[in-house]
Amino acid sequence: MADTLEIQSDITLSTPKERGVDEIFMEIESSLAPRLFGVERIEATASFLDELEDSDRDQLRQLFDSLLDKMMEHNASDIDLGGQGSLGQIWFRVHNNKSPVMELGAYSLDQFNILNLNILTHRQIEYLIENRNLDFSYSIDYKTENVRFRGDMYFDLDYLALNMRRINNSIFSFKHLGFHNNIARALSLKYEKQGLILVTGITGSGKSTTLDSIIDANNQSVEAHIVIIASPIECVHLSNRCIIRHREVGRDVHGFKAGAVQALRQDPDIIMIGEMRDAETIMTALEITDSGHKVFSTLHTGSAVESIDRIVAECPTEEQERIRNRLADVLKIVISQKLVPTVDGKRILAKEVLLVNASVKAAIKNNNTQEIYQMISEGNAEGMNTMEQDLRGLVVARKISAEEAINYANNKNRIKELLEYSN
Repeated sequence: MADTLEIQSDITLSTPKERGVDEIFMEIESSLAPRLFGVERIEATASFLDELEDSDRDQLRQLFDSLLDKMMEHNASDIDLGGQGSLGQIWFRVHNNKSPVMELGAYSLDQFNILNLNILTHRQIEYLIENRNLDFSYSIDYKTENVRFRGDMYFDLDYLALNMRRINNSIFSFKHLGFHNNIARALSLKYEKQGLILVTGITGSGKSTTLDSIIDANNQSVEAHIVIIASPIECVHLSNRCIIRHREVGRDVHGFKAGAVQALRQDPDIIMIGEMRDAETIMTALEITDSGHKVFSTLHTGSAVESIDRIVAECPTEEQERIRNRLADVLKIVISQKLVPTVDGKRILAKEVLLVNASVKAAIKNNNTQEIYQMISEGNAEGMNTMEQDLRGLVVARKISAEEAINYANNKNRIKELLEYSN
């Protein structure tokens, strides 16, 4: 036994040499049959990834994370990679301009597939293949902070494309949003216990930033329970005076409607529904608001009037009259916003604000939404303003140019009239 132990002690165990990323790429690419296209090629790529050693998958993840590191160094808001449209390049959006970053090298379509699939779980891959799209969250450690990203993976001519947007960990100060006191009170649970508040705008218009500021203001001012349902969860709020629950669609709950219905049994005061994407979610949001809760949500619309019309139009024809009446009763505020380029090359918030008063409520019920724009323009004393009035104010303050004001206005004729008047 002693001799055996002595012999074993002389043995030097060698560890396998760690492979480089190029070698891993080559192995998987050479294993993919040329006849495989679309979903079948994605499924085969995922299967080959499953067979890799953990060290190989770590190498791929480190490469992917290094691209996000570069994104942070460039102060980019978005990164795009993969799919036919990328032309083999990594693209960054910096100060609203999106362009390829040639210094990061070129990749094949299969290499992009490998990088993209490697950061997903088995369940996420199944969802992606079934729905051809996946929203998810991702995080890296960058210098001394943990940085989170909102990811959207989708198919682009049979190959996987990915957009990831950096989530700002710092919450924008509510007071810097510049709301009239009447609007600020209506947004606060302290003064208004129920009602539907909508923040609308196109993708990238800062809707999430505004909602996070409103949630944070409530978290600092009132004792309550806030349930956030989002796809994915972006800003994670630390419970302060409120207990805040975060439920990510696909990870913590199956969908927005399910999350909203379930929230009713969780003793909430505020329910934030990340997006009212379909008729079912819209009708659920109206019902839970009608039951006495304060509900925040978003729509991809450009103005307050368009938001009201969209909600009604999304619902079945036979339900529209009932939805119109219910919406008139529960809707409190619509904030429609855009991020406009400034004269110094940055971006600034421009917003339209509708406060639902008796006149607006009657217009919604009577299907006279075309009258609401005028009501907003004449409602400055109550805290309302049109997008054109806000843009004019930014021009007068010399924060944006008159040309940009016209470009971003919903009503081109009206903004021109306002600008001529200000001159």
